[in-house]
Amino acid sequence: MRFPRIFLSVVLGLPPAMAVAQTAPVASAPWYQTDFPPEEFRARWEKIFDRIGDKAVALVAGSPAAGGFLFPRQSNDFYYLCGVETPGSYILLDGRSRKVTLFLPPRNARLEAAEGRILSADDAELVSRLTGADAVAPTDAMRGDWLGAAPANLPESVWTPFSPAEGSAEQRYELNARNAAIAADPWDGRISREGRLVELLRARYSRAKIADLTPVVDELRSVKSPREVALIRRASRIAGLGLLEAMRSTRPGVREWELDAAARYVFLVNGARLEGYRSITAAGTANIWNMHYYRNSAELKSGDVVLMDYAPDVHSYTSDIARVWPVSGKYGPTQHELLGFVLAYRNAILSRIRPGVAPKDIQEQAKAAMEPIFARTKFSKPLYEQAAHRLVDTGGGVFSHPVGLAVHDDGDYAGRPLVPGVVFSVDPQLRVPEENIYLRYEDVVVVTPSGVENFTAFLPSELDALEKAVRDGAASGGIVQKFPAAALDR
Repeated sequence: MRFPRIFLSVVLGLPPAMAVAQTAPVASAPWYQTDFPPEEFRARWEKIFDRIGDKAVALVAGSPAAGGFLFPRQSNDFYYLCGVETPGSYILLDGRSRKVTLFLPPRNARLEAAEGRILSADDAELVSRLTGADAVAPTDAMRGDWLGAAPANLPESVWTPFSPAEGSAEQRYELNARNAAIAADPWDGRISREGRLVELLRARYSRAKIADLTPVVDELRSVKSPREVALIRRASRIAGLGLLEAMRSTRPGVREWELDAAARYVFLVNGARLEGYRSITAAGTANIWNMHYYRNSAELKSGDVVLMDYAPDVHSYTSDIARVWPVSGKYGPTQHELLGFVLAYRNAILSRIRPGVAPKDIQEQAKAAMEPIFARTKFSKPLYEQAAHRLVDTGGGVFSHPVGLAVHDDGDYAGRPLVPGVVFSVDPQLRVPEENIYLRYEDVVVVTPSGVENFTAFLPSELDALEKAVRDGAASGGIVQKFPAAALDR
């Protein structure tokens, strides 16, 4: 690999030993995350108690067991509330007593022998110490009157998320679409797991109001804590290094999947366990035009550009960055003209992000700043000038989605003044439908008390710097190593 380990540790702010992977846990100790202390979870619980009131409880289910040899990543809301990754767990926040109970499955000796120790109900004292939970019980205890269903004890309302739980590389919009398709399938028709939980709560606690906890947790997740910001920063830096390695591996004749492999190697060697989302590695206008292109199988051709959008999952947090670079190391005139305009608009937005100002106002300020650029720019085609005006007039997605536990994270930020701790994607996109042209930059930023931090400011963005990264990689031979098919088939 081109980057020595000590260089990666300096760039990412990690000790040299952590530049590849963390020290493996002691075999006899159950796995538990160390990024968040119990005090942080307690602060989140207190906000939920304040929201649901003293006559209500909130119940959140963790992810079910994996149905195969997938990495057993916990669902986002559950992880956010306690950090426990054990499948089949539940957390109960009781607003009546302001106490929290974690329900975990019992130890599974067979599974542990195969996959290692994870937290279970048998680790009650340890779980309480790690998470701050007031009580820990086995999931079998969630029978009978465990919720206080007797008339004198019944809560007035039971809050639970109505929206689908996001797992690895999942986002709510796509999950809702999938669940709707399953429900509409005449040979399936299942309701979602969350829908089934709501159905059971209504049936078993008919005297209680069943309320949606999703907006409450979304509101909390919309502003990141310093520890969350640190993880997103690390994911962003690893993502940027991965894209930079893909640039250096670019040359005509290489396949899209080889750039994917170059970036993914950087992700893994720096401690990422998973992908935040599948790689978008698109070469040529036909592939780039498909916004979420995923086949990654085409050959890179001289004269084309590559759009890459890719980021890792680092301790359950991710990023979302993209660049467009030339296969041959030199942009063509049209590519340079249009991408240069997108860059100018992106810079106009980034330089104006600050707390206390609403995104729509920043967008209007950036629009005014682009007027002299329009005045001195001579577009080669009226179509291109129209596309540029469309980008600036509409924003072209410049204030995009939040980023955090999911790449398209939950919680609104765009409809109100920005506050410190809000993390989102800046993603200006220029489209010329008549010619299948789609160009963009994407960065992930956090609003700070004094302005903004772009997590991937170190990644090349100026056109000459992007060209140089490709040419430098081509001169050194790149890192892509291919074996003849005959060698693989032997």
